[in-house]
Amino acid sequence: MLADHGDEAKIIAAGSAVVLMLSQGLIAPRYLISLEHLPELYSLEHDPGLGLSIGAMTSHAQMERERVVQGAFPALADTFHKVANIRIRNQATVGGVLCEADYASDPPAMLMALGAVVKVVGPLGERYLNLHELLQDFYQTALDHDELVTDIFVPEMEAGAKATYLKFNTRSSEDRPCVGVAVVVNQQRGVCTQLRVVVGAVAGTPQEFFETEEAAVGKPLDEDLAREIGHAYAQAIDPISDLRGSAAYRQQVIEVLVRRAILQAAEGQ
Repeated sequence: MLADHGDEAKIIAAGSAVVLMLSQGLIAPRYLISLEHLPELYSLEHDPGLGLSIGAMTSHAQMERERVVQGAFPALADTFHKVANIRIRNQATVGGVLCEADYASDPPAMLMALGAVVKVVGPLGERYLNLHELLQDFYQTALDHDELVTDIFVPEMEAGAKATYLKFNTRSSEDRPCVGVAVVVNQQRGVCTQLRVVVGAVAGTPQEFFETEEAAVGKPLDEDLAREIGHAYAQAIDPISDLRGSAAYRQQVIEVLVRRAILQAAEGQ
């Protein structure tokens, strides 16, 4: 149907984003193609040793409540719990939040830090994209007009790895973040063996700097190193200005929040 109708058609999952854009006149498709009655898109399974398989129509509320997520990926469950309010979480879907590519959404940063991959299906077959490939800019993805995301795969975390997600709101507890930071760390014998730091809500896509992460490997994850990484991220990111904070304000928050998130994850909290 997407191939037949081209730009005149728009996919609608649960509608939390599309309905809002329709009501505000931001989009005006002639056709809406609903995914509601495709049961295979609602799956949620954990395969120990391999990871988590999430159907694109899985709701945020399921992600925060299901024991398979809470047990294997507690930081991911906590991230979805921190999204907006329960009404939104009952409606919004995992596939929807990724395909919308809203810069100020919470889950993409945590999913990126965990190394998530999406399965994309279209008339020409299927392909797999990591989130750096999928998310291209403000509300822009790498999806062709006749493709949709059907599944999200989150690989099993390394033994001993810990993760956390911190967000800072400037307007209300239910608002989208001014800054969101997702961190995954692993330590062996007191030194860092793995570090992922992804900062969301500050640019067109979640921001991650591999050289900074790699420079931390082999060093103790202490206050000094966390402060150094926070400063490096604040300097590397060119943040936006919007109603939630100016670029200069965001730069200060990035430095503080990255440091706090690294220390919290390192302490296994």
